[in-house]
Amino acid sequence: QVQLRESGGGLVQPGGSLRLSCIASGDRFRLNDMGWYRQAPGNQRELVAEIISGGSTNYGDAVKGRFTISRDNAKNVVYLQMNVLKPEDTAVYYCNARGISYVSLRSLDAWGQGTLVTVSS
Repeated sequence: QVQLRESGGGLVQPGGSLRLSCIASGDRFRLNDMGWYRQAPGNQRELVAEIISGGSTNYGDAVKGRFTISRDNAKNVVYLQMNVLKPEDTAVYYCNARGISYVSLRSLDAWGQGTLVTVSS
């Protein structure tokens, strides 16, 4: 079992920046892909950014050029640096991690509880 805990959300003015963090904890696992998704009221959950085990990244079209995802494999942490925030970025941001559990010897797909980002003046 892997638990994900997000932090860093909050209220920010348009044009501002925030940095989200997500730390994974648990017993004997390996994470391959980590990412961030978001869900605004009335909308479906959408990909914000993901980083694959080899280090390659994918971004949602709405955030390309403004957001940057990174990870610290030694600490099992993934970050999302969000710049030039817009009101339409307002959403609950969820951390996701996929990998393998060495306890169950099964693949894992874990989600955090989410952190709210509000962009408003």
